[in-house]
Amino acid sequence: MRAMICRQWGGPEDLRLEEVASSPLKAGQVRIRIRAAGVSFATTLVIAGKYQRRPPFPFAPGTEASGIVTEVDPACTRVRVGDEVVAVLDWGGLAEEVVAHEVNVFPKPRNVGFVEAIQLAISYPTSAGALTWPEALDVQAGHTLLVHAAAGGVGMAAVEIGKILGATVIATAGGARKTAFAKAHGADHVIDYNATDFREEVLKLTGGRGVDRVYDPVGGDVFTQSLRCMAVGGRICPIGFASGTIPQIPANILLVKTLAVMGFNYGYYVGWSPHDARFEEAKRTFALMERIRGWCEQGLCRPHVDRTFALPEAPQAMRALLERSVTGRVAIVMDGPAG
Repeated sequence: MRAMICRQWGGPEDLRLEEVASSPLKAGQVRIRIRAAGVSFATTLVIAGKYQRRPPFPFAPGTEASGIVTEVDPACTRVRVGDEVVAVLDWGGLAEEVVAHEVNVFPKPRNVGFVEAIQLAISYPTSAGALTWPEALDVQAGHTLLVHAAAGGVGMAAVEIGKILGATVIATAGGARKTAFAKAHGADHVIDYNATDFREEVLKLTGGRGVDRVYDPVGGDVFTQSLRCMAVGGRICPIGFASGTIPQIPANILLVKTLAVMGFNYGYYVGWSPHDARFEEAKRTFALMERIRGWCEQGLCRPHVDRTFALPEAPQAMRALLERSVTGRVAIVMDGPAG
């Protein structure tokens, strides 16, 4: 099979398309013929050796894929040959086939194509877990939710899910195209952070009260300024640090406004942490994914792919992400031309 292989830490241009042998099937695993795979900002960190997990060389990067099951180990009980699925992977997504743990494989919604379904592996469950689980943001009807980077993969999902939960959603994005995108996906108010100070705008929109919940994939000064436009008793959830800067939390603001910082790492629940929790957390992730599938099949979630690339064009896809020219996600398509 063909795969994009990483043999040394570096940039997207250091990846090479190679013919590699199929991986053997182990107990509790399934083989998937990949139809589409995702790349993200995190993928670029993985191949640079800057992510918290470092796969052994050589490896194919990519942690999210959709496709058709072609083989199952006898120990598997949920997945059958021929099933159309979404899979969370340790790595290996940028290839024509992959072997995955059955516990990380989920039914694809009937009304979502393979290309769009890549977002259901990581982006949507990240946002759904962060917004709905009690130990995270626990968004309730009537809350005001501030979503940063709302034109990105997890931000877009957070906007949609926030509306499903009954929140008033204030979204931030950069530029006319991205703000229009966030509005189209359901945001009640959209702030162009390239044109105005989002903190001031949030306080105006909330009559000076501030927001109840903040979903932050950006970090840096965005996190710090968010604390200053939150309501008393609010919660803020850091999802990632796309700005490249990990904020130092000013505890005095937490004290004065009785704020809570709720970290959320979906990777822990799918086996990406030093302690592999994917099996003990399986019941919880299954329930989360079933909830997301239901939303999709009701038409409440509308995963969006900005553009597609063929497998040999994976480096160009990553470069587009690094240039911040993408709304939603990009997908690598294993059969057919790029679009």
